[in-house]
Amino acid sequence: MFVLSQIEHNLPMPPALLSRPLVDAIEAELERLFLDKVVANLGLCVSVYDIIAVEGGFIFPGEGCSTYKVSFRLLMFRPFTGEVLVGKISGYDEKGLQVSLDFFSDVCIPAHLMQFGTVRGEDGRWMMKTEDGDELYLDIDDEIRFLVSSIKYPPIPVEQKEDDKLFAPMQINGSIKGDGLGLLAWWVADEEEAEEDTEAVAE
Repeated sequence: MFVLSQIEHNLPMPPALLSRPLVDAIEAELERLFLDKVVANLGLCVSVYDIIAVEGGFIFPGEGCSTYKVSFRLLMFRPFTGEVLVGKISGYDEKGLQVSLDFFSDVCIPAHLMQFGTVRGEDGRWMMKTEDGDELYLDIDDEIRFLVSSIKYPPIPVEQKEDDKLFAPMQINGSIKGDGLGLLAWWVADEEEAEEDTEAVAE
């Protein structure tokens, strides 16, 4: 889910930071540029992990700041396809469920990737109908376990209308098809029973 990515970047250093030790100033500027930002094909930057090398300090003609060539590593949130994650349902519509991981909210579970028998109720909520006729609703703030089916980095739109959905530079599609996936509450009893059976065998 979290990986280290090494990057080289020509970093102009704002004059206001030059009074600080160089490494501290560079780290502060890198955090301003990358922290909580999505880097295409790398993921969401969680923190500046370390600074590997610093070269330069050149002042180019017409510029009032020095530029450094910096090699550094970023800690990135980038789950892999097939990874299983747990989040909370943050919303729903006719397309499916929206899920939040607290620090990342652009997760969608489309209707075609839900458990067999999942339909929308009259109030708009999604629910799964069991063979016994029970209706298991998927409500806001319910914890849900899903499998990452795809990760997309859509191009930044040139124009965006006021009523358009807020642009998400990184989008995760999830699936709750399969055993163990879906609301955690669905599987608690089965998991507790499996643990008890394992302990009984060990004794």
